[in-house]
Order: sequence, then structure tokens, then C-alpha cells
Amino acid sequence: MEMKLFYQKAMSVSEIGPQMERLYSSSFSSYMTLPGVKFSQRFCSCRGISPKGSCSSLSNNGYQSKQANGSIRRDKLAAETYLSRINGTNGAIPNMHSREMRVLDAIDDQYGGVVVDHENLPSNPNAFTYILRFSLSHWTMKGKKGVWLKLPVERSELVPIAVKEGFEYHHAERGYVMLTYWIPEGPSMLPNNASHQVGVGGFVINDKNEVLVVQEKHCDPAFIDLWKIPTGFILESEEIFTGAVREVKEETGIDTEFIEVIAFRHVHNVAFEKSDLFFICMLRPLSTQIIVDDLEIQEAKWMPLVEFVEQPLIKEDCMFKKVIDICIARLGKRYCGLSSHQLVSKFDGKPSTLYYNVMETHNSYCIGD
Repeated sequence: MEMKLFYQKAMSVSEIGPQMERLYSSSFSSYMTLPGVKFSQRFCSCRGISPKGSCSSLSNNGYQSKQANGSIRRDKLAAETYLSRINGTNGAIPNMHSREMRVLDAIDDQYGGVVVDHENLPSNPNAFTYILRFSLSHWTMKGKKGVWLKLPVERSELVPIAVKEGFEYHHAERGYVMLTYWIPEGPSMLPNNASHQVGVGGFVINDKNEVLVVQEKHCDPAFIDLWKIPTGFILESEEIFTGAVREVKEETGIDTEFIEVIAFRHVHNVAFEKSDLFFICMLRPLSTQIIVDDLEIQEAKWMPLVEFVEQPLIKEDCMFKKVIDICIARLGKRYCGLSSHQLVSKFDGKPSTLYYNVMETHNSYCIGD
């Protein structure tokens, strides 16, 4: 509702008193327009419920606000303090004491935005509504840009409130939904949700020239008879090479050692309209006894390489055939893949894995054979 109506319900103008009247007159003498926000000469409405010392305007690039001098800040503080003592009527604003009429707890991010502390959200949905509006007004005045609001599943009742105030869905996990709000004018500069999923496949061959292969329980009927290499998805915070070793172990019970990334495939608009990166890794077996994962795998075995490549689905598919050709070339030392190397970059100070090719200078054999 318009702030003017709110104050008319809470108290008459005569109850405000001359001091607050002077404050309102001096503080709301200008207009400002924000996306989805309408400001009157004396009251800020919609996304902001509190009178401000000044309603900042945004430049064309959306990143600069008008100056807020010391007296305006003092006026704003006085107005906020006065508002904190107001109790709602007819259940509209429950228990708006000073501890609840506040800016949401948040930390600044390195890009000029804020990340809301989801552990200290108001317990009452109505209180959350007004405090969220108050916070957006505050962050707008401060020249903030993006707002990140993480709502745990146990606070899911707050999701429609945030969406109504202009927040957008960013991504969701099992335990929470992440919403975002872009304050400046113009298109949002916040990064989109992850666009890719990452998969791995383990090409494991033993001293007998046998390939470790599986038949999956859940697959397209056209591939039900296909013997294929073990594959799966990378887990969160998992390296490509450790993911390949893990997937082989989970599906077949075989322990392996990572050698190289032989090749990788990139395809778009796959599951959930995401792009897909699939890394084929060559692994060395460290054990021989197969223990099948009954949940995913129908059967697993060691298959002679010549028999593996003669499967009709392998021979007739250009992608399958090329991958096998590359793996065979690697076995014959006519091809070198990408080995993993641990490095720390000064840009972020974090350890990372760089995959690259290392070859001896006097021949084409790969180091490490």
C-alpha cells in the first residue's frame, strides 16, 4: 500500500508531531524512479516502506547514486528510529519493534552487492515482508547492486514474498532456493546459474588387452545389449580424475589409477537444457575382481579389446569409433593425452588442476609409460 495510507492507518497526522512533519517535508522533496518502484514527493512506496532522507537516483549505467550528505543520513536515522516504535493495526504489521524494523543482516560481496544472512531472517512472514522492503530501500540508497537471498527449505513460506517484491529464481538445491535482485537500472550483471554438467568415462585395460565393460540396467532400449565403459557424473568439488576412478570403483568394484584424459566431448541442450562436458579418461587397473553395483549395473566383465571394438554399435557410431581409435592409438604410443598437474594461481590463491600434454623431446612417447 502507499506509505501515506499506512501512516493514516497507524496514526493521524496530528499525532506525528511538528518535528516529524518537518523531517518528512525536508526528506522527501525530490522524486526518484527505480524499476518497479514509485516514489511520491513525501513518501516512498512499493519496495520501500520507510521514509528516507533522500531517494537516490541512478545514472544511465545504473551504478552511481546521488550524494547523501551527513544531515540526510541523520534524518534517515531519526525516521528509521521513529518507525521502529510503530506497531501495526488490524494485524497488518505484527510487533514492529525496534529489533524487527531493521535492515536484513547481510555481508558485502566483492562486486558491490550483498549476500543476506539466511540464518537470521525474521521469524514472522509479515515482518519479513516489511523488513525486506526496508532493506531494499536501504541498499538502494547505499548504491548496492545485486542482492543474493538464500532461503532454506524450512523457510519456503518466504519464497512467494520475495518473488512478489521483485526477486528472481537463480538456482535451487535439495536444501534451499537462491533468489536474486538487481538494483541498478539496465540489465542484470549477476552471473547465471551453472550452464554445464560434467561427466566422465573410464577406459580401463589390463595386461591381457582386456577392457573393463558394463551393461547398464537403466538405458535406452536401443543400447540394452551394448557393452560400454563405466561412466557417470562428477560430484560437487570433485576432480575429473578422481571422479573417473570413483565411478569405475562404484560400478565394477575395480580399483584403478588415473593416467590421462584421452579426449572430451562437448554437446549442448541435453538434460535440463544444460550443456554437457564428457571426459574420457584412461585408467590403469590395480585389482581384477569385479563386484557389480546392483543398483545401476546389469553386468560387468573383462572383454577382449578386439571383441569390444567389433560391436555393431561401436563400429557404426562415429563418436564411439573415434574414441576407441584414440584409446588404441594411446596404447600404441602414437598419441598423448592430457595428464593432471596441481598448481596454485595467484589470481585466487586456490589449488587447481591443469591438464596438459607432456612429451619427451627426442621421441613421441609419452612420459610416464
